[in-house]
Amino acid sequence: MGEEAGNLSAFHFFTRSLGHLERIIMLHTFVAYVEDLPGVLTRVASLFRRLNININSLTVGRSERVGLSRLTLVCEASGEAGHRIRASLFKLENVVDVDDIAGAPSVTRELALIKVAATPQTRSQVFELVEVFRARIVDLAPESLTIEMTGVESKIEGLIQVLNEGQDRVLEICRSGKLTMRRGHHTSRVLKAMGAGSEDSSEADGAMVQALEDTVASDTQ
Repeated sequence: MGEEAGNLSAFHFFTRSLGHLERIIMLHTFVAYVEDLPGVLTRVASLFRRLNININSLTVGRSERVGLSRLTLVCEASGEAGHRIRASLFKLENVVDVDDIAGAPSVTRELALIKVAATPQTRSQVFELVEVFRARIVDLAPESLTIEMTGVESKIEGLIQVLNEGQDRVLEICRSGKLTMRRGHHTSRVLKAMGAGSEDSSEADGAMVQALEDTVASDTQ
């Protein structure tokens, strides 16, 4: 009898904890394939207006499927609301597929163009920052320059913060929003397609995997 009561108490504690986790606000990244037809974005925006949920970023572009565009949408909501959002998106007209990849292993990047006020006397400092953050200069004018940077959100925010702390004033910022994709599962096959030979394939795969991991780690720092 005491054991059953203990198990029941543990079950109630687990369900309460699970319910609490479902109510925690978290960042959701939805990837949807939508038909290339007018009115699709209006329906998506109207859905989030009805749910009273703000859209942090929204990017749309052509996909690998003919006639379909890939939509990446980022918002903050509870876990329970995330399930509801995904189901509601899937029910919309002209929406073919929806995936919520929050918490899943993924590759995420964002593009930013940053215009900075810079004189010939202060350009060298900006050039040094660009080199440190692995960005590049795409436009140079007598009183300003434009930086292009691709990376994770925290890396872009870091560059903007450092620029604002210095003498160089940020004039304009244009950001693409989050672009994300689930990581692949067939690593060996992908590496072979990239040129690894059949002989010593395991050693080649290991070396290429390590090289890829080092590249990803350096990009996210």
